[in-house]
Amino acid sequence: MQQKQLSEKDKMLAGKAYQAGDSELANERLKAREIVFEFNNLAPKQIKARKQLIKKLFGKTGTMFYVEPPFRCDYGYNIEIDEHFYSNFNLTILDCAKVKIGKHAFFGPNVALYTAGHPLHSHLRDQEHEWAQPITIGHSVWLGGNVVVNPGVTIGNNVVIGSGSVVTKDIPDNVFAAGNPCKVIREITDADKDFYYKNFTLEQ
Repeated sequence: MQQKQLSEKDKMLAGKAYQAGDSELANERLKAREIVFEFNNLAPKQIKARKQLIKKLFGKTGTMFYVEPPFRCDYGYNIEIDEHFYSNFNLTILDCAKVKIGKHAFFGPNVALYTAGHPLHSHLRDQEHEWAQPITIGHSVWLGGNVVVNPGVTIGNNVVIGSGSVVTKDIPDNVFAAGNPCKVIREITDADKDFYYKNFTLEQ
């Protein structure tokens, strides 16, 4: 029995090499750009309308979230956000593969999540081959301004990534990590909580 030939979209979602110039994928990117254009050009007070556009665009959302415009993505349907998500200005998500973001995620300005990659050898790259690997971000994660997360990376729960970091490898739970390439600096402990109670007069 002859196997069904995979479409370029099937290949993309399966993590195989694919060609993004395919008409189906091009039309889906155009559809996403139309929604993103409308989202980015709404008046600042039209919060509910922007929220409805994000729910239409993303594959999954919680009920409590806020995406500060401007925002950019490739397809939208590969993006899943959980409750209490917030992103500051200029979030870019190249969602050629799945992007899953946990509860209480907080993104600074100019954060970029890149699932897309290209061959190192120019022979294949010149033929417009691409590939994509998923990104997973856990609960209670703060990505500082200008953080870049590369394809295939998983960031654990209760993690802070310092501003300007380029995350090329997985980051475990309960750590502060920073740098280019991003590396674990230290564990996050209750001493960090006590620091804020002491220095910012917060009530316990």
